[in-house]
Amino acid sequence: MTAAWIIADAKARRGKALVLDGAFLKVAPGEVLGVVGPNGAGKTSLLRAGLGLMPLEAGQAWLAGRAVGDLSPVDRARLVGYLPQERRLAWNLPAGEVAALGAPDLPPGQALAVARERLERVGVADLADRGVLDMSGGERARVLLARLLATRAPLLVADEPVAGLDPDAQLLTLDLLRAEAVAGAAVVVTLHDLGLAARSCDRVLVLNHGRVAAEGAPVEALSPRVLAEVFRLDGALVETPAGLVVAARRASPSPVGEGSAYRVPGT
Repeated sequence: MTAAWIIADAKARRGKALVLDGAFLKVAPGEVLGVVGPNGAGKTSLLRAGLGLMPLEAGQAWLAGRAVGDLSPVDRARLVGYLPQERRLAWNLPAGEVAALGAPDLPPGQALAVARERLERVGVADLADRGVLDMSGGERARVLLARLLATRAPLLVADEPVAGLDPDAQLLTLDLLRAEAVAGAAVVVTLHDLGLAARSCDRVLVLNHGRVAAEGAPVEALSPRVLAEVFRLDGALVETPAGLVVAARRASPSPVGEGSAYRVPGT
């Protein structure tokens, strides 16, 4: 099966600062991949560079086996739906029209019907005719999630989709993204809540200083060693009736493991 998205040996800068230093990512259809890491680890940069929205100094990215740099904007839009971290909207359009922007390939009437169905999925169908600037931040976040779902793309990339949401809305968001994976889409999501990442993702990729510090099943990628070296936490994943949670406290305030990179066990 062709991977939905591959990023290999990515190196990128923001100004003079090196924000990606050999980072990689691979996700297959039907899989939810969580990307985690401290603030400034390179999570957003990895997503943007891998989608052709930020120049790569070195490395390569492919969508469905095709080099991202060779894709037209239309082709790229067919292959991936992207929900950026920034939720700013310039115009006070009704929520239904904003969500319909996710389906530019459909006639306006069909796009609006798809948008309204997605708004119902995210629990804000009653806000379809309300202007998005007249909503709370959490309500607007749900509208933008509906826009992502309206793309019907085989790869869905969501950068911090649960930020600012109440606990129920966070779980709903991740449940909806899981449902897309079950239906065959590949899903990549960045998260700061490590417990949510462990419960919601098939695999977790941990970034630190622009490099991959760990990658694998949640219990492997979020081991006590990784929690200590990357997140400066003294703790571990603990199984509960509701799923995995992180039981941890702050470790020493001094930097630990700066510059650590992922190594294959035994090397």
